[in-house]
Amino acid sequence: MKLIAGYECVRHPSSFYTGSTALGIHRLPFLADESAALCVGVLLPARAPRMDGVRGVAFSPWLATVGTYEGLPVTTPASTWALLAREFSEPKLTMLADAIVRIPRGKGGQPQPLRQLATLDQLRVAAMAPHRRHREKLLQSLERARVGSMSVLESEYRLAADDARLPEPELDVEIRDRDGRLVGIADLVYREHRTLVEIEGDQHRTSREQWNRDLEKYAAYTAMGWEVVRVTSSHIRGSGRGVDLVRTALNRRSP
Repeated sequence: MKLIAGYECVRHPSSFYTGSTALGIHRLPFLADESAALCVGVLLPARAPRMDGVRGVAFSPWLATVGTYEGLPVTTPASTWALLAREFSEPKLTMLADAIVRIPRGKGGQPQPLRQLATLDQLRVAAMAPHRRHREKLLQSLERARVGSMSVLESEYRLAADDARLPEPELDVEIRDRDGRLVGIADLVYREHRTLVEIEGDQHRTSREQWNRDLEKYAAYTAMGWEVVRVTSSHIRGSGRGVDLVRTALNRRSP
């Protein structure tokens, strides 16, 4: 954000932020490193900026939708996603789409739909803009995107499980007891198999409070008849062990 603050002093009013710079503004994953050039766009017939530390791009007006976020002119999340198809692989576009369409939860686990950055339909509209390049890649990635993946790691597991032809899980599911009290919010649920999958990020390991809360929650899940499979990034990235662990549990709990 320091680079953006500096560039704001010289930015032409007709220009806006896009690409990985827009991802940072919208607090989305897959940022470039901090030393990377700012991605700055303009709408034709304006000329893209040319200066050190800036990668200028000129877009046809129908390909880039621009809004304002925290006072900065920036391509909308849906438009940013579609424009990144030139650089991103299909799986990476799917994971970015997951991040854009997820519905955040606030205090007490309450869903906050007004904080959703875009819907799947809005992503599809962006993909279908006239003369959109890489449209097929965008649409294929969108077919695999889902509302409910709350982190990139969850999306990575979900795509790996889909590739391995595991059943499709429910995502971001409230688990309640017989009295309707909220016990926890499960990352992925295989309801027919009474199996929950929890994706453990580093905060589950480094926070004592989180660790204790997890132990209590998982004990409550087990008492309710759920099997809990806990997987970490090392299970998901590279080894594929996470999918094997879940497959074993599903086979064991097969109805």
